[in-house]
Amino acid sequence: MIVPDACLSPHVVMVQREHVRLGWRRPYPALGRARSVAWTCFCRATVYELCEGAGRAFLRRTVQFEGGDNEVHETSTWPVGEARAIWAALLSGRAR
Repeated sequence: MIVPDACLSPHVVMVQREHVRLGWRRPYPALGRARSVAWTCFCRATVYELCEGAGRAFLRRTVQFEGGDNEVHETSTWPVGEARAIWAALLSGRAR
């Protein structure tokens, strides 16, 4: 069992009423060499990652189901600075 106070990665807060809805789709090889540079805590069923590569970035959402199955979706790509701003909005509940 993971104790929330022992988590090292951030958690996404509850979505705010006036939030931006992100477009999620199945993964595609847009940035085959992209790497995760930030992520939310794995203690939650849904984990988000900020992935960057070649001057572009996108968000990845993984829903972890019992039994080890995962469902992965990604956003379209943005310039890194814009993606980092969207990442901050996601963490604060202003985007989902």
